[in-house]
Amino acid sequence: MRLLIVGTLKGQLSTATKIAMDRGATVTHAETIDQALAVLRAGRGADLLMVDVALNVADLVKRLEAERIHVPIVACGISNDARAAVAAIHAGAKEYIPLPPDPELIAAVLAAVTNDHRELVWRDDAMAQVMKLAQQIATSEASVLITGESGTGKEVLARYVHSRSSRAKKAFISVNCAAIPENLLESELFGHEKGAFTGALARRIGKFEEANGGTLLLDEISEMDVRLQAKLLRAIQERVIDRVGGTRPVPVDIRIIATSNRNLSEAVRAGTFREDLLFRLNVVNLKLPPLRDRPADIAELALHFIKKYADANGLPVRPLSQEARHALVTSRWPGNVRELENTLHRAVLLSHGAEIGVDGILTPDGLPLERGAVQPAVAHAAQAAEQVTRGLVGRTVAEVERDLILETLKHCLGNRTHASNILGISIRTLRNKLNEYAADGAPIPPPNGTEPRAAA
Repeated sequence: MRLLIVGTLKGQLSTATKIAMDRGATVTHAETIDQALAVLRAGRGADLLMVDVALNVADLVKRLEAERIHVPIVACGISNDARAAVAAIHAGAKEYIPLPPDPELIAAVLAAVTNDHRELVWRDDAMAQVMKLAQQIATSEASVLITGESGTGKEVLARYVHSRSSRAKKAFISVNCAAIPENLLESELFGHEKGAFTGALARRIGKFEEANGGTLLLDEISEMDVRLQAKLLRAIQERVIDRVGGTRPVPVDIRIIATSNRNLSEAVRAGTFREDLLFRLNVVNLKLPPLRDRPADIAELALHFIKKYADANGLPVRPLSQEARHALVTSRWPGNVRELENTLHRAVLLSHGAEIGVDGILTPDGLPLERGAVQPAVAHAAQAAEQVTRGLVGRTVAEVERDLILETLKHCLGNRTHASNILGISIRTLRNKLNEYAADGAPIPPPNGTEPRAAA
């Protein structure tokens, strides 16, 4: 966990730093926004920015976006200035932390940021074979190709391999090749010199240099353009890179892990992926089986996610009913572990009573899990689906969206965070929607779950 603290925080800096370091974070300090940007451009990187609310958070967000630097921001301040806190959130900060810092609050924020680094949980023999191979090759320097359907946990496995390698104390840097436009990916990977292209305001260190000494994950590498694959091949073979606009090669020391949810051999035959690059990446192949082929893992993961989200939301850990457990194990899970996690997260938030019943694990549309529900639930869900369909006729998409958001928020007793998780949208998007509805006079459930009011 790399934390960059920006600002002076009027004497509270040393306390916040010590708390974060006690929680395992590596802390860097920058007094100004310019210094913070210089740290990030230099490749030292950060997983979280903790920014003094007295600074211009909106300007920082704007400048980070202009340079395509993606890192979450938490604003903090020593006063109870609600306007400053709200302005920071509206500008793009994820949260606001009052100072002096509370150790548990700092710990919770750090845990939330690192929440994507999910644990590997398995019990099925099919998964155990993959894990045995992963453990065997983790300490080597060999490139690794992790394949499997979307949602099977490829990045989680990549982090597992890194954490058990000789590079574990160095950086683990992930690049999603599918999420970055083709014309920007080269700069993202290899960096650029000042003036190399329009918008290159200063030298920017790329992900290869940022990962120096550690591991670089090239996520969904099958989406990379063939022309860029040639430059990547040279970097892997020769362990040197060329920054965009640079005049001399830069040596790098990294281990490459790549993932793909496509068959790369077929991509080679189709001419969309270089065969020599595949050979370089596929020294060891860890093939993750889909969740439907790992039935013993479903129950184990379900228990893990129930406890995880019950603890995170201060709710009791409810066991699964026998019918719910059967529905989970017999479902096809086209979304794999990611879908299972979302299903159990929703069930923990919305279930009542002593246990989580089969009705609690319906899909977000109120439908039974595919091939997963017992007959009474199927009949109930089919009837509900028919009623929903009849209610949609003659209505606009905006109206349906509004009702879905407001009903979900009401179901969560006004809790914005829970509602945004269930809806699959960011808390910022949810707040913007609620402000729009409030402006139109719609009653908005307040955070405390009391009577609706016309304001977000």
